[in-house]
Amino acid sequence: MTTISADSKAIYLRLLRHVAPYWRVFALGTAMMIVLGLTEPAFPAILEMVVSSFEEQTVGSVPMYAALFLGVFLVRGVSSFLSAFALESVAARLVLDLRRDMFDRLMRTPAPAYDNVASGTLISRVTYDAQQVTDAATSAVTVLVRDSVAVLGLLGWMLWIDWKLTLVALVAAPVVMVIVVYFSRRLRRMAHGVQETMGDVTHVLQESIEGHKVVKVYSGQDYETRRFTDAANRVRRFQVKFAAAAAATAPIAQMVTAIALAIILLLCARQFEAGAITISDFVSFFTAMALLFSPIKRLTRVNALIQRGIAAATSVFAMIDAAVETDSGSVRIRRAEGRLDLDAVTFRYQNDAGPALDAVSLTIEPGETVALVGPSGSGKTTVAGLIPRFHDPDGGHVRLDGVDLRDITLESLRANVALVSQDIVLFDDTVAANIAYGAAAGAPPEAIVEAARTAHALEFIGAMPQGMDTVIGERGVKLSGGQRQRLAIARAVLKDAPILILDEATSSLDSESERHIQEAVETLRTGRTTLVIAHRLSTIVSADRIVVMERGRVVDIGTHAELMARNGLYAGLYRFQFSRRDGPMQAASNQ
Repeated sequence: MTTISADSKAIYLRLLRHVAPYWRVFALGTAMMIVLGLTEPAFPAILEMVVSSFEEQTVGSVPMYAALFLGVFLVRGVSSFLSAFALESVAARLVLDLRRDMFDRLMRTPAPAYDNVASGTLISRVTYDAQQVTDAATSAVTVLVRDSVAVLGLLGWMLWIDWKLTLVALVAAPVVMVIVVYFSRRLRRMAHGVQETMGDVTHVLQESIEGHKVVKVYSGQDYETRRFTDAANRVRRFQVKFAAAAAATAPIAQMVTAIALAIILLLCARQFEAGAITISDFVSFFTAMALLFSPIKRLTRVNALIQRGIAAATSVFAMIDAAVETDSGSVRIRRAEGRLDLDAVTFRYQNDAGPALDAVSLTIEPGETVALVGPSGSGKTTVAGLIPRFHDPDGGHVRLDGVDLRDITLESLRANVALVSQDIVLFDDTVAANIAYGAAAGAPPEAIVEAARTAHALEFIGAMPQGMDTVIGERGVKLSGGQRQRLAIARAVLKDAPILILDEATSSLDSESERHIQEAVETLRTGRTTLVIAHRLSTIVSADRIVVMERGRVVDIGTHAELMARNGLYAGLYRFQFSRRDGPMQAASNQ
C-alpha cells in the first residue's frame, strides 16, 4: 500500500539491484516470508473447523485441530526466524557495499570538490544515509511480501466464505490508497530535511571536537553549544514532522477500514438471521477481517520506510555518481628525470573574481631547487597544486620531461611526486605505518628505519614506548609539531620520488626542531627537482632560484643575492621579515 513516483521508482529499483549479488539469501528470506504470510489465513480456517465441530457435537476431532494449530505456529516460528536472519544479513552486506562505494568515490573525488561540501555532510552521508537505505531495501520488502501475501490469503478465505461481503470490504481500498499518496510526498520532503540537517549536526560536531583547544582557550563553549543545539533542533523539527505524517497515515487508513468492517458486521448479522450464513462461517469470516487489521496497518506504515529509504538512496547514489578525477592520460612513466615546464598557465578558482594564475611561465631543471615566494594569495600554492594535478590549468600547459601532465596517467605521475606540507597529515596508526604509507606499505623494516634516520626522527622514535610500533593518535596528536614534520619528511624519504614539493616544512617550529628539519630537507632534496613554497624567506636563501610572485604573475626570478641587489619586492619582503624577527633582539642588546 504505497505509491512511488517514476524517479523514485528508478532509484528504488537501482537500490534493489544492489541486493542482486545476494539473491540466494534474499530469495530464502522472501520464500520464508511468503510461507509466513500463507499461514495467516490458517487461523480462521482452523477456527471455522473447531466451531463447526462444536456445532455438530463432534468434539473428538478437536485434538487434531489443536495439533494442527501448534503445527502452524511451529511453521510460523521457523519461517519468521529464517526470514529475519536472511534479510538482516543482506541488509548488513548492502550497507557495507554502499559505504565502500561511497568511500571509494570520495577517495577519487577531485580536490576542488572538497572545498564546496562540508566534511561533516560527507561523513553523515556515509554513516547515516547509508544506514537509512536498508529500511527500504529489506525491512520494507519484508512487510510488502509477507503482509501482501497475508492480506491476499485472508481475502481469498473471505471470498470462499461469502464473496459479496468481501467485495464490500474491498470498497475501502481506493480510499486508503488516496490517503497513502497524499502523505507520501510530505514524508519524502521531511526525510530529505532530516538528512540535510543531520549533515549540519555532524559538521558542527566535527569542527568542535577538532578545534576543542581553541574553543577552550577562547571560551567558545557556549557559542559552540548554541551552534550544535540549533543544528540538532532543526533535525528534531524535521523528525517530528516526519513522525507526525507517518503516524497519521495508519490511523486514518485504519479508520476507513474499520468503517468498512463495521458495515460488514451489520450485514453478517442480517445474513445470519436470514439463515444464509452459519455461526462457524460468521466466526471465521469476522476473524479473518480482524486479522486483516495488522497487515493493513503495517502496509500503510511501510510507505514511511520506503520514502525515507528513497530519500537516503537519492543522497547515497548522488555521492556514488559524483564526478571523479579526470584521468585522461595514456602515458605511463617510470622514474622521471624531473624537468618541469609551465607554459603560459592560467587558472581561476570557482566563484573567484580574478585569476589565481595569470599566464605563468617557468622552467625547473632536473635536480634544481626553486622557491616560490610572494604575498598571500599570489598563487604559490596553486602552482604547487598543478604538479600532482590536484588542479588542471584553464589555459596553457604544464609538462614533465616534455610530456603534458594531462597525457600522463595519474597513478604514474603521482608516483614521481613527494609532498611535505605545513599542514602535516598523519593517521591514527603506528609510527612505521605512517612512514611506510600507501604504495610503500610493504617496505622492509630496515628501509623504514633508514628513512627515519635520514629525517632525524630516530631519536624521538626510540624514546617512545613501543618505538616504531607506537600508535601516534588522530593526526599525530601525541607528537610535537617538529616530530610530526620529521615523520612527514621520513615518509617522503622512503618514497624516494624525483620531484619534491615542500610547503614551508620549517614554519612555526622551535630553533632545535628547525635545525633538524633543515638538515633533513637538505638531504632529501639532493638530486631531486624541488619546489619550495616559502613563507619564512630565511629558509630559502640557498635555493638555486627564487621565483617572486604577485597577484598570480611571476614578477621576478633570481638567486637570493641577485634579488636583493635589485631591491624589488623580494628585497622588501626579506627586510621586513628580518626586521620583525631580529628587531626586538637588537633593541634588547642596545639597552
